[in-house]
Amino acid sequence: MDSERHYDPVADAPRDESAELSSEARPAARRPSIAAPAPAPRSRARWIVFAVLTVLVVAVVVAWLHFRHYESTDDAQIDGHINPISSRISGYVIKVNVDDNQFVHAGDVLVQIDPTDYKVAVAKAEADLADAIANAEGQAINVPVTSISTSSQIRSAEADVQSSRAGTAAADKNVEVMRADLAQAEANDVKYQDDLERYRQLVEKQEVSQQQYDQALASARASTAAVAGARAALVAAEQQAEQARERLKQSQAALESARTGPRQVAITESRAHSSSAQVEQKRAELDQAKLNLSYCSIVAPSDGVVNRTVELGQYLQPGQQILSISPVDDIYVTANYKETQLRWMRPGQTATITVDTNGRTYRGHVDSIAGASGARYSLLPPENATGNYVKVVQRIPVKIVFEPGQNRDHQLRIGMSVIPDVTVR
Repeated sequence: MDSERHYDPVADAPRDESAELSSEARPAARRPSIAAPAPAPRSRARWIVFAVLTVLVVAVVVAWLHFRHYESTDDAQIDGHINPISSRISGYVIKVNVDDNQFVHAGDVLVQIDPTDYKVAVAKAEADLADAIANAEGQAINVPVTSISTSSQIRSAEADVQSSRAGTAAADKNVEVMRADLAQAEANDVKYQDDLERYRQLVEKQEVSQQQYDQALASARASTAAVAGARAALVAAEQQAEQARERLKQSQAALESARTGPRQVAITESRAHSSSAQVEQKRAELDQAKLNLSYCSIVAPSDGVVNRTVELGQYLQPGQQILSISPVDDIYVTANYKETQLRWMRPGQTATITVDTNGRTYRGHVDSIAGASGARYSLLPPENATGNYVKVVQRIPVKIVFEPGQNRDHQLRIGMSVIPDVTVR
């Protein structure tokens, strides 16, 4: 039992016998009354330690029950899409309306390029368009004129062909008649020549009178002349028939030429369409010239803060960046959470964002989770296929957007450090 007794610094302290004797020698009236023994200090310390441990355990349990519903990280910052402003045309800068860190609104004119050359280009494009329109109107008028003229030529040529064919047929008939007349004349001439020969023999015998012989001679000479005349008439008729056939060929050729009229009409219509296309082309060139003139005024595409790099008198090239605009409204948080923190994280979950700059807390929600870790998006992704591979917890970018109206005072800036807490349960 003695081995189990606890050490008491008061009870186990060494006693001073002389002090005890002197106390016994004191008068009985001055001796203190005997009281109940006080509780041991050791027992009180145990209760204090137990109470502290209990409070700590309860605090840890309560903290765990509370924070298990949230996922937090300090590897987060405000992000946004910085708008680079570039020139779409070339030219000299004649006016700069903004300065560094100036807040601008969408549509504000930031830089002015010399518009003289582009005004001249617009005037030239307008003149070219007017010329193309006039040419197109003339070609459009030629289409019906050519169509009517072609139709008339075809009808006239067809009539000429019909007339030429009738003339050829008549000439051929006349040739046949002339040939029949020649044959008749030749037959008559043979008869009169035979009669003349008989009368010549009879007159020599004085069986007929000289008058009858002279009549027979005249008839023979007349028949010979008639044969010559019939032969000449036949030749003339044949020539007329040949001329009629030539006229028929000419009229047929004219008809073939007239029948090409529809093709001429088609060509005229094509020229008219081409002229209309030229009008559209010139109109497009005019629109482009007007666009280039409008590009002389470079305007802000959105609200934001300007970072200026352009100077007055600088010559710009198309696509050359001259300044940038950092948005103040369309901003969000890029939080790089450990992959072990994403088990219960989903888009749409609410979040609170504490900003280091002003210590304020903003409301937001999870918009999306990146498709790869931040290391994979880096310029030189790590190569893990090595023999000395060490597993490292990766971080996945999570996009958290602010609720509407949270940044009305525009105090938040891209790149500020924040601490987001996402309610995952």
